[in-house]
This record gives sequence, structure tokens and C-alpha cells, in this order.
Amino acid sequence: MSSTSSTRTPRPEPSAPAGLTGAEAAARLATAGPNALPRPRPVSTVQRVLAQLRDPMILLLVAAGVVTVVVSDASDALVIALVVVVNTAVGVTQDARADQAIAELDELTAPVAEVVRDGHRQEVPAADVVPGDLVRLEAGAIVPADLRLLEAATLSVDEAAMTGESQPVDRVVGEELLAGTVTTRGRALGEVVRTGADSGLGRIAGLIGTARVRETPLQQRLRRLSRDLVLLVLAIGVVVVALGLLRGEPLVQTSILAVSLAVAAVPESLPAVVTISLALGAHRMAQRHALVRRLPAVETLGSVTVLASDKTGTLTQGRMVAGALWLPPAHLYDVSGTGYAPEGTLSPVGRDAPDGAIDRLLRDVTLCNDARLVEPADPAEPWGAAGDTLEAALLALSGKGGVEAVDAHRTWPREQEVPFEAERGWMSTTHRHRSGHPGLHVVKGAPEAVVDLVAPPAELRRLIATETARLADQGYRVIAVADAPSYDDGRVRPGTLELVGLVGIADPPREASSGVVADCHDAGIHIVLVTGDHPGTATAIARVLGIADDSTATITGPDVEDGLDPGELENTRVYARIRPEQKVAIVRALQERGEVVAMTGDGVNDAPALRTADIGVAMGRGGTEVARQAADLVLADDDLRTVVVAVEEGRRIYANIRTFLRYAVAGGTAEVLVVVLGPLVGLRLPLLPAQILWINLLTHGLPGVAFGTEPVRAASMHQPPRSPRESVLGGGLAAQIGWVGALIGVVSLGVGLWAHAVGWHVQSTVFLTLGVAQLGVALALRAPGRRPLLRPLDYAVLGALLLQLGGVYLPVLRQLLGTQALAPAAAAAALGLAVVPGLAVLLRERLRR
Repeated sequence: MSSTSSTRTPRPEPSAPAGLTGAEAAARLATAGPNALPRPRPVSTVQRVLAQLRDPMILLLVAAGVVTVVVSDASDALVIALVVVVNTAVGVTQDARADQAIAELDELTAPVAEVVRDGHRQEVPAADVVPGDLVRLEAGAIVPADLRLLEAATLSVDEAAMTGESQPVDRVVGEELLAGTVTTRGRALGEVVRTGADSGLGRIAGLIGTARVRETPLQQRLRRLSRDLVLLVLAIGVVVVALGLLRGEPLVQTSILAVSLAVAAVPESLPAVVTISLALGAHRMAQRHALVRRLPAVETLGSVTVLASDKTGTLTQGRMVAGALWLPPAHLYDVSGTGYAPEGTLSPVGRDAPDGAIDRLLRDVTLCNDARLVEPADPAEPWGAAGDTLEAALLALSGKGGVEAVDAHRTWPREQEVPFEAERGWMSTTHRHRSGHPGLHVVKGAPEAVVDLVAPPAELRRLIATETARLADQGYRVIAVADAPSYDDGRVRPGTLELVGLVGIADPPREASSGVVADCHDAGIHIVLVTGDHPGTATAIARVLGIADDSTATITGPDVEDGLDPGELENTRVYARIRPEQKVAIVRALQERGEVVAMTGDGVNDAPALRTADIGVAMGRGGTEVARQAADLVLADDDLRTVVVAVEEGRRIYANIRTFLRYAVAGGTAEVLVVVLGPLVGLRLPLLPAQILWINLLTHGLPGVAFGTEPVRAASMHQPPRSPRESVLGGGLAAQIGWVGALIGVVSLGVGLWAHAVGWHVQSTVFLTLGVAQLGVALALRAPGRRPLLRPLDYAVLGALLLQLGGVYLPVLRQLLGTQALAPAAAAAALGLAVVPGLAVLLRERLRR
């Protein structure tokens, strides 16, 4: 960020302190450092490479590669080295691209601040603000650092980014404003007291750095699988060497055979399958405007069991909208429309109000109002608001009813005003009609405060209380409006006003939120709402979206402070009045129960929880920079439906990995069975080491990698997520691997015995049968679906089949592998029986579906 100030012409500021001089500001900047959040150190390419090489499967492959080099198996060592290099290159490239994309997103806006220096106002980059600076704030300004207010005129501040509170908060002289908050109304002058890492925003950012980054479920499963495979490989080696020595074979020959089988038992294509699956998922998500910061995060969403979501700006629009009206004695209206656009309708629920009643209410909320609607230059963009968002919602309501703010103020020019104060609970304005007729008092504010000014009969007072409670239960913030003719000095006197009506204003849910909640429920994912907002508002929104019902519980901040009972978490769907550090406690408590937690959010207050969660999902457009840096996944267009797409991608990836393991480990099992059991049934050496490695290269190579491109299975989003404690071979997968591997092995041995009996070349016949049988299983495990007609998996299997046949019929390969060309009868027998395992798997898959 540049350190030069804007070219805006300085304006004299005679009535305010002169502020710092330019020299003082420069000196303090050199001492205190820039007013910027501490950023993580750049990750070097070497660090990225080392991080990739720490992957459990890569470590296993490196160990296997060392063994192959020791026994002079150069061809397989080359294959293993190639897999390691490709996997590392893809992972490093994706990681670097994700960081670059996030950096570009961070630079979309360069925040500036208006300060008073040398007696003049001037704009400087927010990073150049120093302690002691005097900062001027207008409506809509972002507070650049922690300030102590020296002047404040009807100041309201949106603190949602820091606290999650959806409603602006009034601030007065002497109070502090926190960096990252936004002024919504009024103006102020404040002295900077803390900058950078010392500010409130910086302290929250510091929590991110101390958050522990957990292993993803996939990393945990692969680490356990690596441990099991190491033990399996050692056991295979010992058994093969022992049997060979018992048969009197040379130690070197049996050792090479043992290493060949060990490599066959290791699905060395697994890292490539995982990386390609993750990279394709990240690419598809980038096309849906979701930026993946860490590649494993794509799969993690598929394992999520709990989605903890912020409310303001995440499930809701972050914009206030008037949605309901009540006019005495019993006239209800529903209001349509979204955002601040003055477009929508006022529809009566029951009978219409008397003539003029609606116009009177709309006139009053327009006159007693300091906000302004901002029409976008591009019709495709939403309307904006300048000033208090609640007052902007009232202006939009007036526009929907046909009242033009300009005309109303021209007809009723304002003469006096009493600003809103929280202790008083209302604001008022006094107007004089342009024709000279008697004036008008208008008051709006909290119903309980306005009712005291109206002094209605007891029956009407009870009715107002009932309607206020009804609207509040629906998630509305209720504003009461009253007016009276003005003949006196403009002061508001209790008992002189008449209630005009009640307006229900809310931060409505995003259009996609209900669908997201429903889709998550279908997928077996529990959604909990974690917000700093009022319990009533949070619970109402949760019920509207389907997150909570009458049987679910709500926990508030003090409950979290006292400690969370695991039993309470089971039925809790709403956490309200939650502070940033309490969000972290909630996420950790859920993780301790064994949940895989995703956290969505957009504010600074969400960042520590985003980092602590198994996967953090931040809003890119409306979110804060701190939240984006803490997240694993950034939604560049703030579309929550992308979360569901990401969950589907994660499940597709995990399903493809399990399918690959079912295929590859079953093939390796078959190869081990053929070599170990062959001598016991009369086949002294059914396969040579080179033949085993060739089959392994073809079946685990392109076909194995192609499994990572398979499409999503339709049922994946209607099944519960798998427990992270479950093995990647769990859920019956180990049993499936066992019977498929046994079937391939039995068929291959059977063909070998047939060949031995009739005089065919045994090793060539077993070699062809074993390789083709595994490729047939690959096609049988193809994900259901007719489009596209031919997929990468089909082309990979076809290519591998041709190479397998070449291993029998091409002279150069026959010499390399030690095979012989088979007679048509032998080849027909081998190919005919090789399709049996694939047909058996296909039949089982059809019956299961």
C-alpha cells in the first residue's frame, strides 16, 4: 500500500484542533509502525515443497522408491519418482495460485482515512494513521483505528464486523470506537489511541495466529492407511522371502520378487488421485466463485457434520428491510421487496386501513429521517444507503407506498429536531407546511418509549404491546411512529401525540439461505447459528430458515462463559450474544464431541473461529480482510449455495478415492495371492517380477489417476457424512476389496492351471488374465451416468488394455517382460475368464443400487 497521501486539496479546519504536524506523524509512523494487521510471513517455494513431501502417502512412496533403487529396479523407481514429482508440483502450484487469488481480492479496495494535520483536513492511506492523529468520520466511513471520541453529532456505528450485532449502536463523546467498524449516521472527530496489532481488530487477528490448525479428516485417514500399508508391505516381504528360501530359490531373486509384490500392494497412484481430485474440485469451485486457500479443504467439507454459521451478512442480507406494518386499531400490512430499492408493494392482511392512514405513516417516517437512498449507476447493482440503515429501510418503505422523499421535505420543511438518544428511546422532528398552515410534530422510536408520549387508553396500550411482541417474535425490530399538530415552541410533550402505527424492520435472510439449510439437512449436516445478536432475533431467523424449532435450545454468551455441557450441545441450534473468543470455545466444544465443524462468517469477530474450525468459509465480497485470511475457502460472490456445491465436491472426491482404493488394493491383493498361492497349487513361479511391475504400472497408472475425474454420485448428498474416526477402508470397503481381490486371484490361478494342463505358456496366460481382469473391474466401478458417453476413465482403460496386449504380442515388450505370444485359443480363454470379476462387481453394484 502506498504511503503517499491523496491529492485532495487540504481544507482549513479553524474550529478544530490543528492535529499532528506532518513531521510528528512521520516520526510516530517510524516508531509505531504502519496501521496494518500483522500478515503471515510469505511462504517460500521450498517450504511449499517440503509441506507437500510430508504427506503420508508420499513418504511411503519415497520409502518404496529407496528399496527399488537398492535392488536395482530402475524402471519402477522411475515410476515412483515421477508420481512424487507430479504430485508435489500440482500441490505447490495450486497452493501458490490460491494465495495469489486471495491477495488480489485483498487489493480490490485501498482504505483511506480523513485526518487533521497541520490544521487541515487531508486523506491519507489508513496504513499511515498514527497514535495521536485526529480522524474525521462521516456517515459510511470505516473507522481506521481505535479512536476516543472528541466530538459526536447523532453518531451511530455499525459494529457487526466486530460483535455480530446487526443493529447500529449510538456512540457519544468520551466513548471509544473500534477499528473496522462503520459509521452509519452522524459525524464525529476522534483521537487515535491504538493502531495496527494493538487495536481491537489487531487483537482479534492475534487470536487467529494462536489457533491450532487441525489435520483434515482425509489427512487423518491417509495417515492411518499409510501405517497399515507399511505393516502389510513388511509382512508380504517376509512371507515371500521365507517361502522362496524354503523352495531353495536364491535370496536375490526372492528379494526382488518381494519388493515387486510390496510395490504392487502399495497404491502408489493414490497421491496423484487425491491431488487430481482435489485440484479438479478446486477448479470447479473457482468457476463457481469459490477460492480454495488449502487444497485438502475441498474434501473436508464432504466430511462436515456441523455447519456453524454467523447470522449477519452470512445467512441474512446485512441490510435492513421493512417487512410489516400495523395501524391502530387492527390493520395489518405485509411489505414486499428486498434491499433498499423503493420497489415493492404494501398488501393488507384483512381489511384496509381508513383512507389516508397509510399515507400519513409513510409521510411521517420520511420526514423524521436523516438517511438517503443511493440509486446505483448500473441498474443491475443494488440500491445503497447513506446514513442509518434502519432509517434507509423506512425511506425504501415510503417509496414502495408512492411517497417521494424530496416532495415530502419540500412540502414539510424541517424547522427543529431532537436527535435520538438511547436513554430517551426516540427522536423527533418539527415541520412547518409550506402553505403556512400549522406545523407538525413527528416522533419515532422504541414502542415502549413512544407509547409514554402518546398516553393511549389502557386497552390500546395492551394492543400495542401485543402487536409489538408478535412482530418481535417474527424477528422484527419494531419502530413506533406518532405525530401531532405543532402550534407551540416545537417541544414534545407527553400525552399530546397520537400513535400512527408500528413498523417491523428486519435483516432478512438471503434468498439462498433456506435452500442451503434444507440441502444440509438432507446431507445429514446439522446447522447451528452462532451470532452476537439478540436471542429473540437470532431464534426467529433460525426458525424461519428451518434451523431451529420449538424442541431445540438456545444458548447465550453467559452460558458459554460458565462452560458448555456436551449434553446441551446435542439439542442446541442457536448461540446468541456470543463474543469472538466464545465462538472459538463453541467450535472446540463441538470438535471435542467428535464433530467435523465448518464455520462460515464474514466479520472480524468470526476470524478466530474460522481458523479454529476444521474448515473456515469466509465471504469474499462483503467479508472483511481478516476473515478472508483466516478462512480455508473464500466465497468471492458471497453465494451460500456454493457451500452446498463444496460439500458435494468433497463427497465426490472422497467417494472417488475410496473407489480407487477398492480397485487398486483389490488388484494388489490378487497379485499377492497369485504369487503366494501359485506354488502351493502347482504353479512354481506364476509371474516374474517384471510382469508384476508392468501390470502394476498399467493398472495403477492412467486408469487409477482417471478415477479422480469421475462425476459425483447422485446419492452422495442424501447420505450422512462419514465419521473422521472411520478408516478410509471402513464402511464395508475392506470386505469388498477382499472378495474382489480373491475373485481376481482365483480366476487368474484357474487360468494358469488350465494353461499348465494344456501346454500354454503359464506366465503369459496368467499375466494377461490378471491385468485384463483388473481393468474390467475398473470399468465396473465406473460412476453411474450416461454422460459423457466416454470419460477419461474409459480412455485410460482402453489405453492400458492395448499396452497389456502389447506385453504379450509386441516383440520388444515380450523380451523386456519375459512373455510369449499366446495362441488364439489361449488368448480367448484368458480374456473370456478375465471379464468374470468385472461382471460380478457390476452385477453387485446394480443390485445394490
